[in-house]
Amino acid sequence: MKIVADENMPYVEALFGELGEITRVNGRQLTPEQLIDVDVLLVRSVTKVNQALLAQANKLKFVGSATIGTDHIDLDYLQQQNIPFTNAPGCNATAVGEFAFIAMLELAKRFKQPLQNKVVGIVGAGNTGSALEHCLKAYGIEVLLCDPVLAREQTQIGNSNTREFVSLDTIIEQADIISLHVPITRVGEDKTWYMFDETRLNQLKPNTWLLNCCRGEVIDNRALIKVKQQRADLKLVLDVWEGEPNPMPELVPLVEFATPHIAGYSLEGKARGTHMLFQKLCEIMNIDVDKSVSNLLPAFSISKLDINDALSETQLLNIARLVYNLNDDDYLFRNSFLNNHGFDHMRKNHTHRREFSALSLVNTGQSEVNWMLKLGFSGVER
Repeated sequence: MKIVADENMPYVEALFGELGEITRVNGRQLTPEQLIDVDVLLVRSVTKVNQALLAQANKLKFVGSATIGTDHIDLDYLQQQNIPFTNAPGCNATAVGEFAFIAMLELAKRFKQPLQNKVVGIVGAGNTGSALEHCLKAYGIEVLLCDPVLAREQTQIGNSNTREFVSLDTIIEQADIISLHVPITRVGEDKTWYMFDETRLNQLKPNTWLLNCCRGEVIDNRALIKVKQQRADLKLVLDVWEGEPNPMPELVPLVEFATPHIAGYSLEGKARGTHMLFQKLCEIMNIDVDKSVSNLLPAFSISKLDINDALSETQLLNIARLVYNLNDDDYLFRNSFLNNHGFDHMRKNHTHRREFSALSLVNTGQSEVNWMLKLGFSGVER
């Protein structure tokens, strides 16, 4: 088989190498000519897979996107052409949840406001929002969930194991921190495009922390600039930007932590995403899946960490920084995003991020670490 894969997708050779000849491409610059005689196309969110791109794809048997979202994929056209497709829902949910949780810990330290005293509103309670909810509840933080789509589905199904949802207005009125985890929808009653426009931004409580780790256009970025210039009390964490890969330069200095759409870019998440595409292709080809995610990952630089006493919030942050230090990516972003292809270059070279599970905590018997295991750290009994 001939396999075309985004140059930034990891572990493709390790997983797909035995199935065919692999050609790596720039996902933003992929042309129809490059898909002539190609059997398998593996993309990320930067590639628009539509009729125009596939105009000369005369042998295409499978399209896979190592992403949660599908707004870059013309699903109707693929179905019309009888081309199987799969994405990777949930592959980077843990990474995004931990990213948002770490960002909150960083803000808490910077502004000397304990995170455990805050109420966090999560807008979008799918895979990534639920992963953040998991972290926050493990740490004992009050969480409000807003997801009208899931709320309606829950009502229709009548599941007794229900989750409690509130309105977006309630989130805005009550939450000290708001974290966004919704897909982009441009029409309909659940439209998320510019969900946070100038009016909603101005309705935020004093000293609100607003985090966006989903899609840049969920917030009207020009309105955000205007409101932030008038309200220094609002604190922003942006991993996604309107107009990517070219963020509005005047917005970046107004943000507390700024990164180039890498919240889900843990090595574990990347490996899961590529592996999910591999599993689906194997299923279609009716061959055995003989490779696992764990075998793909390198050993973590720190094998074990002893926990002797109860941890302060600052100590928890210091441990989290051993796994991922958000300050490093923030610094790199601010110093490179205006460079030619700086945004994409940073994404391409983002290969250091790990998840909490990479670090094993040793319980010496003098400290209660169960809540840290619930956060996602691995546990080892001494």
